[in-house]
Amino acid sequence: MVSTRTKKDVPIWQPLKVIARSFSPYWIACIPLAAIITIVWNKAVVAESVELITAEGNSEAIAQLQGTLNAIWVLIAAILVIFMNAGFGMLETGFCRQKNAVNILSKNLIVFALATLAYWAIGYSLMFGGPENPFIGFGGWFLSGEPATYGLDPFPAGLPISVAFLFQAAFAGTAATIVSGAVAERIKFTDFIIFSLLLVGISYPITGHWVWTGNGWLGSIGFSDFAGSTVVHSVGGWAALMGAAILGPRMGKYVEGRPQAIPGHNMSIATLGCLILWIGWFGFNPGSQLAADEAVPYIAVTTNLAAAAGGVAATFVAWFKDGKPDLSMIINGILAGLVGITAGCDGVSYFGAVIIGAVAGVIVVYSVSMIDSLLKIDDPVGAVSVHLVNGIWGTLAVGLFNTESGLFYGGGFAQLGSQIVGIVAIGAFTAIFSGIVWTVLKSTMGIRVSPEEELEGLDVGEHGMEAYAGFLKETDTFSGSGSST
Repeated sequence: MVSTRTKKDVPIWQPLKVIARSFSPYWIACIPLAAIITIVWNKAVVAESVELITAEGNSEAIAQLQGTLNAIWVLIAAILVIFMNAGFGMLETGFCRQKNAVNILSKNLIVFALATLAYWAIGYSLMFGGPENPFIGFGGWFLSGEPATYGLDPFPAGLPISVAFLFQAAFAGTAATIVSGAVAERIKFTDFIIFSLLLVGISYPITGHWVWTGNGWLGSIGFSDFAGSTVVHSVGGWAALMGAAILGPRMGKYVEGRPQAIPGHNMSIATLGCLILWIGWFGFNPGSQLAADEAVPYIAVTTNLAAAAGGVAATFVAWFKDGKPDLSMIINGILAGLVGITAGCDGVSYFGAVIIGAVAGVIVVYSVSMIDSLLKIDDPVGAVSVHLVNGIWGTLAVGLFNTESGLFYGGGFAQLGSQIVGIVAIGAFTAIFSGIVWTVLKSTMGIRVSPEEELEGLDVGEHGMEAYAGFLKETDTFSGSGSST
């Protein structure tokens, strides 16, 4: 039977009665209680927020948070720079012959371990200890000093000593790694280790102290090198140049005075190495801000623009010069752009970054040819052209393109003059120091492997193993690729 009652006959509270039957009296009592708790809690949170905003202690909490963010960012940047060692290892190995792959990988791996220990023991103290001294640091050996010993403010205003050291140790290892490629395929492993220890423990920290401490004499005259075009890359480049010159060219490199191409064995891993270095540079340059602030992404963009411009410029210049787009030149063009922007990445415009990178890409192509053909210095990977020549260019570019002090922006010649003084001073010190060390090693221990070892390969002669066991070795025929690297 169908009910004749309409919806209007149903009491309006009937649904509420149905819902109420589903809950016990205890549940129903909780409803107003929950409402009271929600209101009280909201009031408490609002009051607490107001108290935090107005409380005197909030500035300390904000400073602690900012200090922690700074430390975490610099730690991440240090890890990226350390990862660049993998890039150097892949790049150098790919550009050289397979019979020397183990030797090159071994050098690139051990050099960071050596750099860390040498820099921990004395290098960091020589570079940042005694910041009041304009010429050389002193004190706080083995990281035993207080923050003020190294020119650091106490945390959270400044970085913790541990983070500051790790970041700078990664830079020190980079300077030593640059040398590895220029002297590849003919240097004794022991001599390379000794030189790396002296470079990272003594030479690099002294010149770094001149620039990156508060009262360093070069910094005092206005010399600017934000992330190390000269302090890191040119120092490594000068040491590499002196080593390659004193060591002499590889067997078969020059026939009747004419350079012969010695192709690398694996351009795939060389390209991978380039990409790893490109990524690592986002720790190298933005990390040098030493803080997590709005300048970090700006520096990352200028860095990337210069790298891209360097790669494109080198591609087309090499294509025009040699008739073919050379992969090795694309790689070195990207790296040249990165080195070139390192000194001024914080203070140039985006357009300026592109110009700096493009000029670096052009320079590296002709520099490789000049060093190879005119100077007769055998540099298997183009390290001198990338790091020394473009380190000099990048440092000069600060005096031209810095938006506040650059010549092209109305700043006059003062900044450019300071840049020239810094380039000459650091270059002269590093070249003399490196020349003395290489010469002493050559006179006492002999820095070059025997001709038999060089022909057979340093993997077997120096390490007793092969990188590609079971694979057919290449023969030493010095022809083929037109690439100078």
